[in-house]
Amino acid sequence: MRVSFLEQSIRTLEASRSLGCNPWRSFFTIALPLARPAITAGLALVLMETLNDFGTVQFFGVDTFTTGIYRTWFGMGERVAAAQLATVLMLFVLGLIGLELWSRRQAKYYQGNSRFQPLKPFKLRIFRGFLAILACLVPVFLGFLWPGYLLLKMALDNSQTIFNPQFWEFARHSLILAILAAVVAVAIALILAYGVRLNPNWIMQTSTRIAALGYAVPGSVIAVGILIPVGQLDNGIDRLMQSLFGVSTGLIFSGTIITLIFAYLVRFLAVAFGAVESSLSKIKPSLDEAARSLGHSPTSTLIKVHAPMIWGGLLTAGMLTFVDVMKELPATLVIRPFNFDTLAVRVYNLASDERLAEAAGPALAIIGVGIVPVIFLSWKLLDLARFIGQISRHHIVLLTWINVNYFH
Repeated sequence: MRVSFLEQSIRTLEASRSLGCNPWRSFFTIALPLARPAITAGLALVLMETLNDFGTVQFFGVDTFTTGIYRTWFGMGERVAAAQLATVLMLFVLGLIGLELWSRRQAKYYQGNSRFQPLKPFKLRIFRGFLAILACLVPVFLGFLWPGYLLLKMALDNSQTIFNPQFWEFARHSLILAILAAVVAVAIALILAYGVRLNPNWIMQTSTRIAALGYAVPGSVIAVGILIPVGQLDNGIDRLMQSLFGVSTGLIFSGTIITLIFAYLVRFLAVAFGAVESSLSKIKPSLDEAARSLGHSPTSTLIKVHAPMIWGGLLTAGMLTFVDVMKELPATLVIRPFNFDTLAVRVYNLASDERLAEAAGPALAIIGVGIVPVIFLSWKLLDLARFIGQISRHHIVLLTWINVNYFH
């Protein structure tokens, strides 16, 4: 929503002000309707995240589909019943998406992008300014600062118990999974986005959209949808090997990192694809034509032209996927290999046992990792290339002298 408001045309808002609309009326009659697609997308994102949540509702004892699927699968051993619950939840998610598309139907939202001058800010007086600051500070204080302070206090009071070798083992597991998933997701997202750029037909576009639908599916549903066919595949391979060679292979893919990475890709490919596609769409097609005229193949053009130009988008996609994997719980809890717990699983297990002080350390680690992309995306608004281009000549000479004398 914030990006949508920032990108709104100043001319449209100034026209409403010139027609006698005060700031509030301009907001409700112009800015808010124009931001409806972004508001709907944000609402859908919150709904999907709420449906996917497992740890919070489990800790507070609220029965939801995600907790029911987990309890039915592991507590009762009923795979068919768990699959039925997952199907109902999936139908509910698809219903939400269909309802949003039906509500807009033929509505179109167009606006100019001219921003010749910044819109004059509406200055609040002392009392209203204080209320605005208070309204913005309350959710930050209650949702981040105060809980963060309590977690930090508990972590410092129990540092010898928390930061033991086992903690660093869980952190290593989380880093391994997050890095692998981020690298593979960015690579696949780049291939898909570039494929749509080369062949923008309806088959490619539909295929990529279907591949990116996983973010709307809760992690518990993805876990059930993956484990059942993977288990059947393992059993089929085992029966085949026993009939041919008399050797039992057991479970090859079930309960392995490969299956868990695949679940992460199904769940978070949309995150990486959105960032990569957004960056790739900003490159003019004339650059592709120029590269092809110089003898470069599509693959060479992607590596030598596009990849350097969209490195920021690739880095953003990797960081977002990395953070999502670090804090993912439902799919990890179901699919993870034996004795391969992550920080998120560790927090869940400790919180379930009411060992909140010991859970503070892993929770703070996840929070710290989650803050990094927020800071990075804020700083990314400053164009690094422009910054480098504005460095004066004597600074460049100085940097070159330091490089030659101290590094070479």
